[in-house]
Amino acid sequence: MRIAHVRVLTVIVIFMLGQTAPALASHFTYIEGSPGLRSASAIVMDANGHIIYGKDVDTVRPIASITKLMTAMVILDSDVGLEEKLTVTKQDRDLVQLTGSRLEYGATLTRREMILLAIMSSENRAATVLGRTWPGGMASFVSRMNEKAMQLGMVKSRFADPAGLHTGNVSTASELALMLRAAKDYALIREASTNTRLEVRPYPKRGPLVYGNTNRLLKNKTWDIALSKTGYINEAGRCLVMMANIEGEPVSIVLLNSFGKLTPFGDSNRLRKWMLTGG
Repeated sequence: MRIAHVRVLTVIVIFMLGQTAPALASHFTYIEGSPGLRSASAIVMDANGHIIYGKDVDTVRPIASITKLMTAMVILDSDVGLEEKLTVTKQDRDLVQLTGSRLEYGATLTRREMILLAIMSSENRAATVLGRTWPGGMASFVSRMNEKAMQLGMVKSRFADPAGLHTGNVSTASELALMLRAAKDYALIREASTNTRLEVRPYPKRGPLVYGNTNRLLKNKTWDIALSKTGYINEAGRCLVMMANIEGEPVSIVLLNSFGKLTPFGDSNRLRKWMLTGG
């Protein structure tokens, strides 16, 4: 199979490819949106940061739980202990989207386990605990998230909470591609985002809790995924960011504001087919 590379700059672009990947077709003409995506914004980039496909890449949108990648990076950049035990309290409940959690008040896990749950299964209380227990508290943590975003060149992005529950967590498809490329440098984030199952014991007198990954493509043998994160609140729609190898070539994929629970996965498959067949 050959991956057909296209850089979409306006509506129709003809682009002669260079030597960025082996066995590439040489000349394509596409209309933006040709893969038939149902996501409002999308971007696909190669390992060198070149755009393969783009759709409404600079529109600022809520990003929901994609936020948790930034949360994990801020924690891992610091010197806080990953084996320190953190306990869920009433302060960690969701008063914004009113989501529930299997981590009840009193649930205790290590900071490492909280990161794993926040990234893998998008556990909101785990992410909130990580921000609340930051030296200086939640306000200081959110401030550090925004500082990190600026360091990465995410000038249009803003963060309002560590779980992604507030609509004030916003970014663009192009800037999330920057965040995704930064996140790949963290081994624990790669591990957490690609684990399909995790067993934790937050209660001393109860059995384990078993969590699964929110990205169903990890169970699809046609996909080779190195890092991923899903997100959803009503205001953001369904969101998905991934780093994957397609026919041996690493690509970054960002899909924002997809309508329908399965749409990000369907759009990912449509993009993969489009890249492999040239349309």
